[in-house]
Amino acid sequence: MPTPIVPPFTRETAIAKARMAENAWNSRDPDRVALAYTEDSHWRNRAEIFQGRDAIREFLRRKWDKELDYRLVKEVWAYADNRIAVRFQYEWHDDAGQWYRAYGNENWEFDENGLMRRREASINDKPIAESDRRFFWDTSGPRPEDHPGLINSPV
Repeated sequence: MPTPIVPPFTRETAIAKARMAENAWNSRDPDRVALAYTEDSHWRNRAEIFQGRDAIREFLRRKWDKELDYRLVKEVWAYADNRIAVRFQYEWHDDAGQWYRAYGNENWEFDENGLMRRREASINDKPIAESDRRFFWDTSGPRPEDHPGLINSPV
């Protein structure tokens, strides 16, 4: 098991923490993802507000039942002490085959053990044509190291 990344964050550790989160979310495994959060973690995701690992697992199950072939890219926007801000994009399609790209920002706050105790996410979805997709890799795994991030991606 790798050594946990704990605050205070440096540029390098913030980037590594964001990539670990991205990889976990790209697994689409609610149990794995939930372990990165404190037992009583507070979440705001779009209009939903909830608390705790059980609620996080349930939320993620519902999310990935709806958002099929989900692929996510996260990028650090800012960091300080025990907080990291990221911007992200992800692509998914619904059960009718309509593709979407979601654009968003997250604010994260961590405890002394490196577990996230607060996550606030603002997200917007845009319908896209399948030919406009940008994220192509095995749907059950992490983004390959050589796959571009968001810095130079068009909006």
